[in-house]
Amino acid sequence: MKKRFFLLSVFFLSSWMVFSQDSCPCCTENHKAFDFWVGEWQVVNSDGSLAGTNTIVKLEDNCILRESWKSANGNSTGTSTNFYNLVSGQWEQLWVDNSGFHLKLKGNRTKNQMILSSDEFAGADGKKSIHRITWTSNEDGTVRQLWETLQENKVVSIAFDGLYKRIE
Repeated sequence: MKKRFFLLSVFFLSSWMVFSQDSCPCCTENHKAFDFWVGEWQVVNSDGSLAGTNTIVKLEDNCILRESWKSANGNSTGTSTNFYNLVSGQWEQLWVDNSGFHLKLKGNRTKNQMILSSDEFAGADGKKSIHRITWTSNEDGTVRQLWETLQENKVVSIAFDGLYKRIE
């Protein structure tokens, strides 16, 4: 009888531990690495002019960050889905906007920066290029987003350089 009670106790304890771990499968430090971007933001260009607004929320039990962008003039909107891929060990982003443009990125956080890059593609000039977007978490609570195009590991153009300021 004591042996049966012991085995049942071990079974229930084991089951509880598995349930507890699985109750938030996306609550690891890796899954939280991009949390500094979560919030409602006013985004300004490097010259200080308003670029637009952006809302980033966590969904699906903290497994996804969804971005909802709207430009200052209201003509450009877009959405991205961001998640930590347990298989590849990388963050991935799929961006799609109202012009039909899409961008797939992957990468990881290094210190206070999330750095995601595209696969190589043929640029407008026919040369092999990649897009690299870096989000930097600043000490004052702002976030800088820098979108660069690189060829042969050298920056050839900057598509966007914006500063995210929290909307209170």
